Amino acid sequence: MADQQVTGPGNDDDALGYEQARDALLEVVRQLEAGGVPLEESLALWERGEQLAKVCQRWLDGARARLDATLAAEQEGADSADA
Repeated sequence: MADQQVTGPGNDDDALGYEQARDALLEVVRQLEAGGVPLEESLALWERGEQLAKVCQRWLDGARARLDATLAAEQEGADSADA
């Protein structure tokens, strides 16, 4: 578990960018799929993966909200121009 970061008190996953969280999640999945990891470490990897997946989802949700807001503003502008 030397190369594995385990999140605990004091670690802030929210500071990770989307790409960083996604890459870390992919590494967790790779390690779990490779097998040969003791049970306790597997559980820690799973928990880390869950945390990273939540970070990724927050980024994606934020991106969707920004896109929706931009599209709504453009539509509102088009509607005003038509009036």
